[in-house]
Formats: sequence, structure tokens, C-alpha cells
Amino acid sequence: MRLVPSSLHQQVADTLREQIFAGQLAPGSFLDELTLCERLEISRTPLREALKVLTAEGLLRHEPRRGCFVNEVTEQDLDDIFPVIALLEGRCAYEAARHASDADLAALTTLHERLASHAQAGRVTDYYAANLAIHEAIILLADNRWLAQVIADLRKILKLARLQSLQAPGRLAQSLSEHMTVFAALKSRDSEGAEAAMRTHLTRQREALKSLARQQHSRVAS
Repeated sequence: MRLVPSSLHQQVADTLREQIFAGQLAPGSFLDELTLCERLEISRTPLREALKVLTAEGLLRHEPRRGCFVNEVTEQDLDDIFPVIALLEGRCAYEAARHASDADLAALTTLHERLASHAQAGRVTDYYAANLAIHEAIILLADNRWLAQVIADLRKILKLARLQSLQAPGRLAQSLSEHMTVFAALKSRDSEGAEAAMRTHLTRQREALKSLARQQHSRVAS
């Protein structure tokens, strides 16, 4: 795979980021610069610039005299990140309730109908996609690029953990109910209600992940 010279280091960063999210570069794995240069047919200069980008995003960690490793997300990291992202996305919901037009709400109605359909059919992968589309739509309606940027950065870290909260028993139905509560507040132009509901939604997502982790640990222990 040969990359074109234009914005080369950014293209390298995009390629490595995709490989990290796809699990091709596993958490904790060492990034051998020589091997990567040979595989991507590039020099070390754009590679090192790309590694700096991914380190700044939190996807890699740099260890002096050792090099770069794919970051590993710990339970403590999740405990630290979820309250922050709940606050940020809660604020997005607050602003979205103030800014949403009738056309925006009609588009959200379609997304929520799709979400409910996937939940009722047990289509978890499709549910995840619809769920993400709803979150992104609400962030877009908030019309605050700083909020959007910080949330996007935090989501990259969460994506490293390859979270599967919907695998927790009962979580799919609970998640749908939470989304509908957020949407009801948006339709009512209830900014504070939308904010509180979105914060509750993300807080319960973290609780579901903890429950799932306990169950998995219990099965391994037995």
C-alpha cells in the first residue's frame, strides 16, 4: 500500500488509527518504526509525525528509550472519562433542545423509529449504528464546535476499549427507554430535562459495563 506525498503524515495517522480501532494493532502492542516504514513505503519523518498525532489523541503512549505502544484503557480510565463525557453530551442535549427546528425533530423521529425497530428485533450491531447516529445528530444540533471536538477526542479513547455495554442483560431495552426519554425532552424543548436525561443515559452505560465486567470475571473465576 503506497501513500501519496500530500499530507503524508496525516494519511499515515489515519491508516494507523483505523488499524488500532479494527484491532489489527492490539492494545499494549509495540509499534516497530522500521517495520511500519517498510509496510507503508515511507520514511521515518512522516511516520514519527503521525505517531505524535496519535499520541496527542491518546491512542498511543510514548515511553522514553522504548518507543510507542498502543494505549490500553483501564477501568479507572473509564471511571474518569464517563462522568466527563456525560457532562459534555448532556450540555449538547441542552443546546439541542433550544436549537432544534421542526425539521430537525422530524429527522430525529426517523432515527428513533429505526432505533426502536432494531431493539425490538434484537439487531445489536444495527442498534449501535443508529445509537451513534442519534448521538452525533444531537451533538450537531448543539452547534458548538468545542464541545464536538472534545467529545470526539474522548470517544476515540473509549473506542480503544471496544466497549459492548449492550451485552449486559436487559441493557438493550434500558438503553432504548433512556433514548426515548431524551427525545421526549427534546420535542418538548425542555433543555434541562434533555440534559439530565442524556447524563443519566451515559451514566447507566458505565454502570452496565461494570456489571458486565463483574459477570465476566465471575465466569472466569468459576
